[in-house]
Amino acid sequence: MRSAVAFSVAIGLFAAAPASGGGKSIYRYVEQDGTIVYTNVPPGGKAGRQVRRMEGEFHPAPPKARSARKAAATNGAALTDYDGYIELAAKRYRVPANLVRAVVHAESGFDPMAVSPKGASGLMQLMPQTASEMYVKDIFDPRDNIEGGTRYLRLLANEFGGDMVKMVAAYNAGPEAVHKYGDTVPPYDETQTYVRKVIDLYFQYKAKSQLAQNEPR
Repeated sequence: MRSAVAFSVAIGLFAAAPASGGGKSIYRYVEQDGTIVYTNVPPGGKAGRQVRRMEGEFHPAPPKARSARKAAATNGAALTDYDGYIELAAKRYRVPANLVRAVVHAESGFDPMAVSPKGASGLMQLMPQTASEMYVKDIFDPRDNIEGGTRYLRLLANEFGGDMVKMVAAYNAGPEAVHKYGDTVPPYDETQTYVRKVIDLYFQYKAKSQLAQNEPR
């Protein structure tokens, strides 16, 4: 694991459909929170611009417009329980809170006592060595686990220039695997599926947050 050297404010995100012969037009725009989004869907009213055509690269499927209210439909209470910890950790390490929510959702379904067959534990399914390196004292303590997992996402953001797809792939398969395959998503079925799931959840939580902000008070 490389040490953190500089924090990146913007997150580069590819949210395009899988390439299927021929290039894909990619558009770039910057959201209000500073997130840089790359997408194959023309940004519409947003101030987007076409930046390039992509050939044969991995692209998570774009989120469905109707998915805005689907996120955490069965995990709403659990999300509420841990949302304060997520917000604090996300602010501390300058990682999008909705990315942290998406990782927690995908990794453990908000179960703080979850343990994988490989020994990953807690809300963000930290391996014991990673937890130790992230200064996690109690891997099953929700606050400690979220702090450690978010800190690890920050290090991955530094390592991969803030590219969210590579960050998520490295969170699942390890940064060495991403580097091994030329800084692309490794060709592992589990990792490819995981990246698509987390990116889709990220957009769902982001849409849900925007809906909440726009609700009359």
